[in-house]
Amino acid sequence: MATLIAPDHPSAVEDAEALQKACKGICIDILQLDHAIIQKTLLNNEKDLIKKLSEKWLKRGSLETQRENSPKQMATIDVPHQVSFLEDAEALRKACQGWGTDEKAIISVLGHRNAAQRKQIRLAYEELYQEDLIKRLESELSGDFEKAVYRWVLDPADRDAVLANVAIKKISPDHHVVIEISCTRSPEELLAVRRAYQARYKHSLEEDVAAHTKGDIRKLLVALVSAFRYDGEEINTRLANSEANILHDAIKDKAFNHEEVVRILSTRSKMQLMATFNRYRDDQGTTITKKLLGESGDEFLVALRTAVRCFNDPKKYFEKVLRNSIKGIGTDEDALTRVIVTRAEKDLKEIKDLYHKRNSMPLEQVVAKDTSGDYKAFLLTLLGKED
Repeated sequence: MATLIAPDHPSAVEDAEALQKACKGICIDILQLDHAIIQKTLLNNEKDLIKKLSEKWLKRGSLETQRENSPKQMATIDVPHQVSFLEDAEALRKACQGWGTDEKAIISVLGHRNAAQRKQIRLAYEELYQEDLIKRLESELSGDFEKAVYRWVLDPADRDAVLANVAIKKISPDHHVVIEISCTRSPEELLAVRRAYQARYKHSLEEDVAAHTKGDIRKLLVALVSAFRYDGEEINTRLANSEANILHDAIKDKAFNHEEVVRILSTRSKMQLMATFNRYRDDQGTTITKKLLGESGDEFLVALRTAVRCFNDPKKYFEKVLRNSIKGIGTDEDALTRVIVTRAEKDLKEIKDLYHKRNSMPLEQVVAKDTSGDYKAFLLTLLGKED
């Protein structure tokens, strides 16, 4: 009564070759094998062999991950060409054992690994020690250093989900953080953030944004976090002209909360929006961001201007966030950490260059002056400059 149809003359060699071909290019993480099963079924010498194979596959995996996820030209982190996830996990375990924590060892490992590598290190650590690396680091570290390391070790989408949740759950919500995530991430990245948020908090991001806002600001933020824009380079010139006029009329009449303004900002592709903003500048002789300058107490106007700045020139936006986090009395560590951690693998080099040009001082020098200890050392590592 079996339904499986087997060949009359199977060939083990041909089957092996077919399986090898099917698995070509796939890095098998041998550490994913359940340790309990390994202990029950393998002899001691076979366990040693498994460990050696683990190191071999992990090194191969790290190399392939490095090739596929190599830091972009504008990233600042320095990632080695060859790493072993197993050795990294062991080094982190050693750094957290005994009296005191070896913070320098933690920085030397995690500060020089990209997102894909950090994920594999977390998996290797959990399989080796049946312990969550992130939770262990949270228990070992403290203060701004702990917060920076925690956010760095998370997957980028999960990190943004945490940043968004913290921002909207504050007594006075940080709307600009939600806008920043919504308007500077690609459509696929924002979709991944929404999925990560739902998995972590058992609510949708849109639901929580709506629950912690009201009125016009709610309409704008929900529309922005819900967007899935076209991500290509094609633009419609006639559409840019007409929508530049719509924005001009709304701004002239101070109808900033007009539904057409929200529609344009929450549905158009970034390239289309830039064409519209450029058309506005050409027609009006000034940028739309300058026209949106108003009372700092106008919550909706501030949010609208933040969104336009994030769309129009995100590097200039992030440079200003960094500048504001450092200037004056005291340091806004949350903002400083957020920008460095989220942009180190993307475009932080360009942001650094822009900061230097606008402030006549290297960002690393200012960070070194305004921070201290392990927190300072970690930020400088992500900036590409060792303390």
